[in-house]
Amino acid sequence: SQADKMKLKHNINPILLQFINFVILVYTFITWIPWYIFSGSRQAIAKAKQVKAKPVNNKPGAAYRSVNSLHCLASVLYPGCDTLDKVFKYAKTKFKDKKLLGTREILKEEDEIQPSGKVFKKVILGKYTWLSYEDVYIKAVNFGNGLAVLGQQPKTNIAIFCETRAEWMIAAQACFMCNYQLVTLYATLGGPAIVHGLNETEVTTIITSKELMQTKLKEIVSQVPLLRHIITVDGKPTTWSEFPKGVIVHTMASVQAMGAKADTGNKQQARPVPSDIAVIMYTSGSTGVPKGVMISHCNIIAGITGMAERIPNLGEKDIYIGYLPLAHVLELSAELVCLSHGCRIGYSSPQTLADQSSKIKKGSKGDVTTLKPTLMAAVPEIMDRIYKNVMNKVNEMTTFQRNLFILAYNYKMEQISKGYTTPLCDSLIFRKVRMLLGGKIRILLCGGAPLSAATQRFMNICFCCPVGQGYGLTESSGAGTIMEVWDYTTGRVGAPLVCCEIKLMNWEEGGYYNTDKPYPRGEILIGGPNVTVGYYKNEVRTKTDFSVDENGQRWLHTGDIGEFHQDGCLKIIDRKKDLVKLQAGEYVSLGKVEAALKSLPLVDNICAYASSFHSYVIGFVVPNQKELAELARKKGFKGTWEEICNSPEMEKEVLKVLAEAAMAANLEKFEIPVKIRLSPDPWTPETGLVTDAFKLKRKELTAYYQTDIDRLYGKNVK
Repeated sequence: SQADKMKLKHNINPILLQFINFVILVYTFITWIPWYIFSGSRQAIAKAKQVKAKPVNNKPGAAYRSVNSLHCLASVLYPGCDTLDKVFKYAKTKFKDKKLLGTREILKEEDEIQPSGKVFKKVILGKYTWLSYEDVYIKAVNFGNGLAVLGQQPKTNIAIFCETRAEWMIAAQACFMCNYQLVTLYATLGGPAIVHGLNETEVTTIITSKELMQTKLKEIVSQVPLLRHIITVDGKPTTWSEFPKGVIVHTMASVQAMGAKADTGNKQQARPVPSDIAVIMYTSGSTGVPKGVMISHCNIIAGITGMAERIPNLGEKDIYIGYLPLAHVLELSAELVCLSHGCRIGYSSPQTLADQSSKIKKGSKGDVTTLKPTLMAAVPEIMDRIYKNVMNKVNEMTTFQRNLFILAYNYKMEQISKGYTTPLCDSLIFRKVRMLLGGKIRILLCGGAPLSAATQRFMNICFCCPVGQGYGLTESSGAGTIMEVWDYTTGRVGAPLVCCEIKLMNWEEGGYYNTDKPYPRGEILIGGPNVTVGYYKNEVRTKTDFSVDENGQRWLHTGDIGEFHQDGCLKIIDRKKDLVKLQAGEYVSLGKVEAALKSLPLVDNICAYASSFHSYVIGFVVPNQKELAELARKKGFKGTWEEICNSPEMEKEVLKVLAEAAMAANLEKFEIPVKIRLSPDPWTPETGLVTDAFKLKRKELTAYYQTDIDRLYGKNVK
């Protein structure tokens, strides 16, 4: 079975193992009856087996809808709240004095010199200080009015280029109230992409932070001729002399002060209507220049309505930790879901998230330990990292400790696959691992890219909570599907949300048809009120990626290939753009090859590459430093990290490990990489080789490794 494949290997004496298995069997038998009566898991097991979505008719290619919205798709969270300003006003009235946005105070900053001579900034952070719903509402009203004083008109664009923090959400709410169209740009975008986004949207005002102004905007501000105002969210910046004339720098506090003084009594404010654009979200895009996706108020509300329905008992007791980029639709949607349900949002960053994070001074507490969140969103890259770190720690344990952990891990995997829980293992064995994320997480939301079955199962086991893997795109307001919390299967993304329907369209070139047996397959089309208006100033691309049916409903053509299972859950099996035809005519799915090899401890990241002019697949691999150094030591290879990575001998050794894993994952012979290049440097959004969600940018990677591609395909390299 799949569970057996994912089990960890131990080295326990076979006779002792038989005795341990007998004890486990007796324990399971004794505890099963009281567990069955008192735990309430019977309902969960029954729910897990239920059909979750159905086709609306019996024709091939019919749209699938959630069983909870078969007759009508959901589009509004609360009656009458059809724009985002109304949603926030409703929440402010209902949860007035409750805590909403939390930020940790910086107690101390210091430079730490590393053995290599590099200087790392380390921080010691204090408690979270909180703003209530009422506080945030007043700050947003004042900021919106202050922007009006600066000349911002309704239905005009204003840009935010800032890290994830409370001020980002306050600025966004101000824009939603005053009907300003919020242009969002990733803080990690490169200079040319920022210039493109700012000039295409013709913004005159940009909201940013002191650090980003100094590191990113300073260099490009002269290339944005229409820019008039820069607003820094975190106090007065040190001015620089080479600032272009006509650009004024304000602080967020000074703009709020202007807004508080402004006389808005006589002025009828232009409130948004549901079809008005709320956000123009620039996707970091795995291909070409970023595209601005126009998302209306009703699109976002439909999306968060669908997402909220999949999180049971969402409410005032929940604490969400916000650390992913708010310019990403997954984070913005998750935070708006929390804001509309009375949850608290505590802000963090990838550098301060955990006790071991790079900016946290040794011995002081990371954000999860202080906040103890109940809800968290993560991209697979972060979960893969946690998985590998914990497994490295397990390998460093004594033989007894390691075998105990492995036995508990494998036992819990068995129980989970049957729908059972393991309270004793959770409190005795996995408590310490669970504390890595604060110890209180009840649901982990995962999106942005496919999550491997091994990592998903690891998170289920060690963090004792369901992983709600979802599927959505910026173009669908982040909404599409999310797994139900009692569905513990792996490799699927759940049933359509109540706000949308999904159908599969034949893709003849790839050989996928919605009449395929046992499961219908094809390109995924998402339809519903969450499907966005299109791309900003890009009519051609909008016509390619979107269509409207005879009922006037918009459909998004995702380019992803999926299959529907009998219970109505979707599985992503391929991507149109990832399919390459080899010289001999075989089709290779690059994403499938990468997914099969990425969970190896030796691999931190991998990009498969194939060309129609050649008969085999090659790969670029970012190896795990610790694992590769150990492999080099075993093989008697000595040298620096660069020398190890550049060694043809080590390339061959890593290739052997990849080939074994590929065979175990049932890849076809032609899908297994024949040659590889080991990369000594990691791929980060800053390098421009991956997106902010850590998806591979194939075009950029191809250009970056062109010399290696020529070498690996045996071309003469000058």
